[in-house]
Amino acid sequence: MQSKQSCARILIAAAYVAVAVQAAWAQKITTPEEFFGFRLGSDNKMARWDKMVDYYQLLAKEAPDRMKVVNMGPTTMGNPFLCVIISSPANMAKLEQLREVNEKIVDPRGRSEQEIKSLVSQGKAIVVQSMSLHATEIGGSQMAPELVYDQIARQDEEAKRILDNVVSIVVPSFNPDGQIIVTDWYRKTLDTPAEGTNPPWLYHKYAGHDNNRDAFQTNMVESQYMAKILFTGWKPEAYVDHHHMGSYGARIFLPPYAEPVRPSADPLLWRELSWYGAHMAYKEEEAGESGAINMAQYSGWGHFGFHWITPFHNIAGMLTESASAKLATPLYIHPEQLDGGIRNLPTYNEETVFPDPWKGGWWRLRDIVDRQKISAWAVLDLAARNKETVLWNAYLKGKRQTERGAAGKTKAYVIPANQHDKLTAGLLVNKLLAQGIEIESVTKAFTTSTGMTYGPGSYVVSMAQPKMGLVRYLLGRTFFPDNDWTRNKDGSPIRPYDMSTDTMYEYMGVRVDPVEEPVQATLVKLTKPIPCEGVVANSGTYLLDGRLDESFKAANLLLAKGASVKRVDKNGDGVRAGDFVISKADGAQAAQIAQTTGVDFARAPAVAEGSTHTLRPLRIGLYQRYYGGNIDEGWTRWVLEEFSFPYKSVLDPEIKEGNLNTKFDVIILPDDSSAMMMGDFGNGAGANARGQAGNEGGGGAQPPRGGGMFRIDPSVYPAEFRSGLHAEGVAALKDFVKKGGTVVALGTASLFAIERLGLGITNVTAGKSNKQFWCPGSTLKITVDANNRYGYGMPENAQAVFLQGDPAFDIPPSEYNEHYQVIASYVDRDVLQSGWLVGEEIIAKKPAMVVAQSGSGKVVLIGFRAQHRAQTYGTFKLLFNSLVG
Repeated sequence: MQSKQSCARILIAAAYVAVAVQAAWAQKITTPEEFFGFRLGSDNKMARWDKMVDYYQLLAKEAPDRMKVVNMGPTTMGNPFLCVIISSPANMAKLEQLREVNEKIVDPRGRSEQEIKSLVSQGKAIVVQSMSLHATEIGGSQMAPELVYDQIARQDEEAKRILDNVVSIVVPSFNPDGQIIVTDWYRKTLDTPAEGTNPPWLYHKYAGHDNNRDAFQTNMVESQYMAKILFTGWKPEAYVDHHHMGSYGARIFLPPYAEPVRPSADPLLWRELSWYGAHMAYKEEEAGESGAINMAQYSGWGHFGFHWITPFHNIAGMLTESASAKLATPLYIHPEQLDGGIRNLPTYNEETVFPDPWKGGWWRLRDIVDRQKISAWAVLDLAARNKETVLWNAYLKGKRQTERGAAGKTKAYVIPANQHDKLTAGLLVNKLLAQGIEIESVTKAFTTSTGMTYGPGSYVVSMAQPKMGLVRYLLGRTFFPDNDWTRNKDGSPIRPYDMSTDTMYEYMGVRVDPVEEPVQATLVKLTKPIPCEGVVANSGTYLLDGRLDESFKAANLLLAKGASVKRVDKNGDGVRAGDFVISKADGAQAAQIAQTTGVDFARAPAVAEGSTHTLRPLRIGLYQRYYGGNIDEGWTRWVLEEFSFPYKSVLDPEIKEGNLNTKFDVIILPDDSSAMMMGDFGNGAGANARGQAGNEGGGGAQPPRGGGMFRIDPSVYPAEFRSGLHAEGVAALKDFVKKGGTVVALGTASLFAIERLGLGITNVTAGKSNKQFWCPGSTLKITVDANNRYGYGMPENAQAVFLQGDPAFDIPPSEYNEHYQVIASYVDRDVLQSGWLVGEEIIAKKPAMVVAQSGSGKVVLIGFRAQHRAQTYGTFKLLFNSLVG
């Protein structure tokens, strides 16, 4: 029993703590308006990221007991990427303990129900919210300072309950580089005809609007930071990504998603989305904010971006989409301009999920800020009021998904040691680890009941783990639903939201085997990424495996250092067509490159005379345009840099000047429409023509996002930012090819090359209705001529990523048949590997990649997405082979 004296000391200490807490709460917290000098969301005003960083750091100093700012590291362009953590003083004092408790709840394997109940009582709901991933969708980043301020400054019961029961994690800008780009452009164009337009270039250095498509491959550093927060670090119960949409429909979209749903998530997950979404909408109505809609427009089966992949991490991954103004410039909308025509809102009228339609008038950035802040606060409020339920459901999802995985037909996926490209297979393993997927390595060979043997160096991914749904879609063949939810009444297909599949192993060209029995083997759980360091033989002449993507990087680095690099042209004793033979290479340089790339520098066998050709560094030009930039151009830039291909960006004026052969050996035309490349806006080219503000893949079902611009008006841009090849550019490209240059056309840019360069090739998908031919973002089976130098290093059987609108070719018979080389073709039947394909007979056996001779030069047509979003490692070599001499 405690003495009266000790009890008195405890009471006195408690009183001191209470006084200290009250003093901390009483401290002056600087309001956003005081700091920035205007109310955020005000007309014609935007806070810039550097100033926002200063504000968050100030708040962390003013309320250090309730708020912590973590700089995750530099962005692509060197700006700070912030993660703001907010909770009560008691919670902040034990953040790591709370994170560990949550880790045990979401992955309850090996723990009793009683232990979980104890952990739930100790734990706090973890909620992550991110802002303005698409940088022209500025409402989130402008709203975040107010949201953070309210969480640390409000002292009402609701705010205190949130602090006590929730660890709130705010990523105040998912794209700081873009935030700066857009803010600077807006300020520069204020009071000019270009006010309120999107910048002329991409608002992320490489990914542009596609940065949220990078969630499962995590190529961008910003994606890697968010993956650490969501997938391997905090593993929250709820995640909200705040976006904008087009201007002429509902004012804000809130969860849940519309049909179709992507199966294999826990049913509780989909119920949670309805639960959170109803509360968000309720709070919008309570505040008198009209125009909120639930369960419409955005389907439950979307691309594997952050808010659509998180449900398969057992996280309630959600999306808000606010109607856009013209950045910070108000937009007036007439009532008759408001329209439906989307999933679950066929006409702009009152519905149960849309009970209070907005009536039109001026639409301002402040309207967006208000609605987004209400929705963001509502998520925190619901999680705080129902903390125990939220955490218990997190346990149930992890437990039940593990049980489903164990009971399913496929028990595991095995990544065999024997791979066409072993380094890309290793990269796949490391990308899966970045998702928080459990992987085990095989240390002793085992054989399945079907007779398949897997040796050391193989990896096993069990389905008996909480993220089984994610494993299933990244490593399992996938078919998009073809049913009443995906067809219109006339039978025409409804475009999926972006891709109809995101099967990582197919994209990367890695062999993965489904196993229908529990794996009985000696396995060791991976606890860190597998290293990829090459071995250098004791030899003056080295052989690099031409099947490895990374061998191209090694060859480029060696060429830059003055080494002699040759390419093998014939299969022989110990060599394959496409292998690289290296001589005159310094041993220390070879060791460094082997460590950097993972490529083995093997001893080169004797190679028959005349069976190689010498490589030389080619002068590569990459075509770039304005009007929001071209996303495919950005991804192509990243791929070229990642694999050390030297290149120069070339814009219209330089092409129009002509004499291109004096500067370039190869010019790459990234995927783009002819209208955008030509600057021909009379053909209806708009901001969603695979450029900055579009590339949604949503076509008719989703209005384009961005600053409210639906079509490009070149006249509003300053003259230096108007682009288009026009007749002079086409003539210069023709002359370049005629005199020996090579043009590489990717995706739909092939159609520009066919038409404008007069190649005598036709597109077999042209003129076909969607009911006749339909392939929205799928992997298709192709055969490759690996003995042709443009196919070197490829397997004979591969998969290519095809998007609706991409061409497949036909070469009409003529006296010039020898001028064409078919490098890859679609297989003759069962063309679809994963996704959705209607009308396979139209492209079956048709060329997918053709090299056409024109004058003394060549035009390389790659009709599919060989370097799609820097994700399709399995077909990178088809591009790379076009870029080496």
